[in-house]
Amino acid sequence: MGFLRFWFKTIRLSIARIGAGWMFALLTFNFNRVSIADLGALAVVVTSLIGLHHFISFFQVYWGRFADRYALFGYRRTPYIFLSGMGASLIFLLLPSIAVGLGERSLAATFEALLLIGFFGVAMAMNGSASNALMAEVTTEKERGGVVAVVWAAIILSGIITAVVAGQMMPNYDPEAMQRLYNLTPAVVFITTFLGIIGMERRITPEEQATLLATQPDMSASPLSTFRIARNLMSSNPHVRAFFFFVLLAVMGIFLQDAILEPFGAEVFGMNQKETAAFQQSWGGGALLGIFLMGIISSYTSLSKKTIATLGGLMVAIGLLAVAGAGLTHQAALITPALLVIGLGVGFFDVGALSMMMDMTIEGQAGLYMGLWGMAQGLGTGFANILSGALHTGLIETGLLSEAMGYAVIFGFEAVAMLLAIGLLRSISIQEFKGLTRSDISAALAMDTAG
Repeated sequence: MGFLRFWFKTIRLSIARIGAGWMFALLTFNFNRVSIADLGALAVVVTSLIGLHHFISFFQVYWGRFADRYALFGYRRTPYIFLSGMGASLIFLLLPSIAVGLGERSLAATFEALLLIGFFGVAMAMNGSASNALMAEVTTEKERGGVVAVVWAAIILSGIITAVVAGQMMPNYDPEAMQRLYNLTPAVVFITTFLGIIGMERRITPEEQATLLATQPDMSASPLSTFRIARNLMSSNPHVRAFFFFVLLAVMGIFLQDAILEPFGAEVFGMNQKETAAFQQSWGGGALLGIFLMGIISSYTSLSKKTIATLGGLMVAIGLLAVAGAGLTHQAALITPALLVIGLGVGFFDVGALSMMMDMTIEGQAGLYMGLWGMAQGLGTGFANILSGALHTGLIETGLLSEAMGYAVIFGFEAVAMLLAIGLLRSISIQEFKGLTRSDISAALAMDTAG
């Protein structure tokens, strides 16, 4: 019975993340490709807009702190996940027309995109913080590695499914087909969230709610103060600081290619929409295989989470260099194997690093710490998007380098970021991190209030 309960819980947690996977896939492999390669928008504008919502990720710490203290209808995670997911899904109804405006280089469309994607960022900060905290709270430390593997596999699989659906509904850019595709988003998010989270969380009693209000630190501070709180926490514990920057650099090392991979296929190899959509399937399939392989390997070996993450990061760096080589030699046949290597590395890395993220929390403050790691993820992805677009515009659109050479420089820069992250990872100890006690957190919050 325990085995069945574990898998039922794991499958439901996985279903709950499918809607988020759908939204991020549409935004980062379809919207960017259409705007840049099909409609002629400036790459730096599009990738900066896509990256914008990640820079609002400091809200993850705020929402984590807020939800730790304030339950809605007796639940600290479920209402926040549901409301934020549905709110984020609504912007996709407007994105097809925004893409046209960006292609026309309209200031009005750019401003509208800024507002919509900014709102998306605030909503997804709440969603990510609450989802990760729920996962940490309903799983044991022993279960966590397996749950993380399956949940992340579901997110990747949802990206692959999104690519397949997009490729079938819109093999070549068509504004009406794009609108029909994006109109599916609210329904996808509603159904998967409802099936995944309803009834998962235990409802707290009024007495427990009163205890939360009495014992948890006051959460009435402005969301902007979370930058200072993060700084205070990092200054008091070197392992918090090292893990934050490890996550930030590693995410850059994985996702700097995310907003430009499809334009790379279009500009260097002349591929159409359907062909570049297959990139998502290649690296996503590799990631799924990596997750399941590492799950099997972990069952029969004593590999540490740190070793697993290190191995995955090295594979990502090797795969990125192979993609760069494919562009320089104009060998399209090398792209798929290289993306599979990247995917395998991402799968290995995610099992190790995400499990470490959930271990790098303390009892009663899961929302706060998962929000902090989520902020590092968001900033890493945001920097990755902006840097990829800036490098594309500065190196390729200006004619400074050829398209193949420009992309090789970008992919090489990404590989270096991942190698730097691996170097930081080697200095981190989960056991020493646990030395950050509740009094240390109170001190960090008190420092913020005094500041």
